[in-house]
Amino acid sequence: MQDIIFKHTLPVQLRFNDIDALGHVNNSIYFTFYDLGKARYFEEVKRSPINWNDADLVIANINANFLLPVFMHEKIAVQTATISIGNKSLKVAQRIINIETKEIKATCETVLVGFDVKTSSAKEISDAWREAISFYEERDFSKNSQTRPE
Repeated sequence: MQDIIFKHTLPVQLRFNDIDALGHVNNSIYFTFYDLGKARYFEEVKRSPINWNDADLVIANINANFLLPVFMHEKIAVQTATISIGNKSLKVAQRIINIETKEIKATCETVLVGFDVKTSSAKEISDAWREAISFYEERDFSKNSQTRPE
């Protein structure tokens, strides 16, 4: 995850109820941060709000690594980038950083699958998504590119 260029950064405000008995952010809360980061990332990529009635990507897998604890008064942000696109899925990398120290607190990789709401089945990642992500990330994610899932 070291060589990934994160073009999208979303500051996150910590709330009192995010903190557990040990004084740090509870591990279940990180997934809320990641979801918020993905939602804002895809809105920025598509340059429009998410239409929840026509959501065409669903999460198939999430892998998270908790590296350092996040404490109540830290200023943190979620960074998000698309790292690969296959035929029916794409992979997004995310990390939570301390804005002031630049320490990486946690990392996450999510596989999202193209989804047809009408048939409730997997579908290919559309050319529109590929073009929008390619433009935003300044990388070639077209079907002919070598940018494929690992």
